[in-house]
Amino acid sequence: MTLNQIKEILPTLENVEFQLENGTLVPKHFHVTEVGIIHKNFIDCGGTIRNEKVINFQLWNANDYEHRLKPNKLFNIIRLSEEKLGIENAEIEVEYQSETIGKYDLEFNGKNFILKNKTTACLAQDVCGIPAEKQKLNLASLSNKQSCCTPDSGCC
Repeated sequence: MTLNQIKEILPTLENVEFQLENGTLVPKHFHVTEVGIIHKNFIDCGGTIRNEKVINFQLWNANDYEHRLKPNKLFNIIRLSEEKLGIENAEIEVEYQSETIGKYDLEFNGKNFILKNKTTACLAQDVCGIPAEKQKLNLASLSNKQSCCTPDSGCC
């Protein structure tokens, strides 16, 4: 989800609610403690230099159980970050702490913002030496009209 997409969704909501991909809700008293932009310049294992840019939202739970972040407040935080930091439209990455700080992609299911699990991957599989995934075949669908091994053939 991009920043522009979340800005389109927020005015349609009564409440801002986040949910982990497994269905667990982020406690309703969460705070958005940071909105920023993260630039990542790196080289992959194949030698390709890469540049990534994401907008970062950090969610945090405090012990102020009555706190509720309303859509217009989050919209104003986003607008302020655009104004003060020069943030432009980009993909959103969410940081949220469970056992450790996790990074999540963001989707919307019509009611809640869903924190989608991120995974690592090799970006240079063609030069990294990772074998290509073998094609999976359904053996039952292979037609072998002249089977040499039938129950009465004595071959087994």
